Amino acid sequence: MVTRREFLDTLALGTAGLAISASAKSYGQIMGSNDRLNFAVIGVRSRAYAHLSALKANKSAARITHVCDVDANTLKKFADDTEKEMGEAPAAERDFRNILTKKEVDAITIATPDHWHTPMAILGLKAGKHVYVEKPCSHNPAEGAMLVAAQRKYGKKVQMGTQQRSSPHTIEIVDKIHSGAIGTAYLAKCWYANTRKSIGVGKAAPVPPQLDWDLWQGPAPRQAYKDNYQPYNWHWFKIWGTGETLNNGTHEVDVCRWALGVDFPETVSAQGGRYQYKDDWQFYDTLITSFNYPGKMITWEGNSCQGMRTYNRDRGSVILGTEGSVIVDRDGYETYDWKGKKTGEVKAQQEQTSSSDLTGRDSMTDRHFANFIAGIKSGEKLNAPIEVGNVAVTMLQLSNVAWETNRILKLNTADGKVQNDAEAMKYWDRSYEKGWAPTV
Repeated sequence: MVTRREFLDTLALGTAGLAISASAKSYGQIMGSNDRLNFAVIGVRSRAYAHLSALKANKSAARITHVCDVDANTLKKFADDTEKEMGEAPAAERDFRNILTKKEVDAITIATPDHWHTPMAILGLKAGKHVYVEKPCSHNPAEGAMLVAAQRKYGKKVQMGTQQRSSPHTIEIVDKIHSGAIGTAYLAKCWYANTRKSIGVGKAAPVPPQLDWDLWQGPAPRQAYKDNYQPYNWHWFKIWGTGETLNNGTHEVDVCRWALGVDFPETVSAQGGRYQYKDDWQFYDTLITSFNYPGKMITWEGNSCQGMRTYNRDRGSVILGTEGSVIVDRDGYETYDWKGKKTGEVKAQQEQTSSSDLTGRDSMTDRHFANFIAGIKSGEKLNAPIEVGNVAVTMLQLSNVAWETNRILKLNTADGKVQNDAEAMKYWDRSYEKGWAPTV
């Protein structure tokens, strides 16, 4: 196992030599020899298929040259699917660090478990790659701040995967709200509902032969393998995941923050619990969070294991103002007057979806990638640059802290840090496996 430190030393000393040994075909793919960007997709289960679809939709400007996953079976399937969809066979790697040494790779996309997002993104920036990182961009607030600093230091583009920022109807209605369509917007409420099943009580089990469990854990302190961790339930363990607030709440809270035109709140409070099942799930399945600003407020209600819909929607946001209101989700928006009478409706494109886990064709993600590619190639302004995306992520991480400590947190509105509360600030960062702590 090569440590992070050994890898950085190799990267610093050996990149030129590695480039010399690249094949003629690889050199034909280096940016500058033609007009297509070379992408490496890392973490190729589920959400990575939306990345594949989006890169296919932008095929005239991008190709997939490399794919990477620590699970050999998942990797092979995705490599085969990529060749089928893109018409070119990508190189397949188990260890993402091998990809970062490839001069021909212009950009990486990260769809790994949450604990990998910031450490991998920073290593990508250090290797000179542009980065598309799924939400949440970090596992904890300190990481998010580090990633913002790293982007500024190394100068490459970093787009966070809050794809609704590239949704035409959402852009349109937010612009209307900012122009006074509902008067002064002061309350934004958002929600998410799902009927997730119990994850049970895990039992010690042999690591599946196709899985590199050590590299899967990477920066996280080592844990013995259990049979209910993979492939999805890591979301509900604090050492790797961030709970439903970051898993799905990031999207809607980001829209609400955008609509109200606010950044870090003055206070955060959160209450909830694990009510539906008694199992290994370490977070809440039900949480109600409030973010308070001078004259404005955002609330988020997450129900992981209860399917009751709000406004007949599994997820969405409602923005209330002094003269009207707006309901917006991934399928479109509706406008209402001050008395609650519907005044208008706009539908999104037919292929767009409001499903809770977008893994296939999604026009928002297609546009989000198009924006990222244009940002790299022509300097187009990113719709979700990391310094913007990180605000909602940090807010929701702090809602987890408010839940953990069971009290109202008072924040420094400049950077989101909790004020006058040493216990809460213990959750600002985390411990790392030796040799894996990220640095700017």
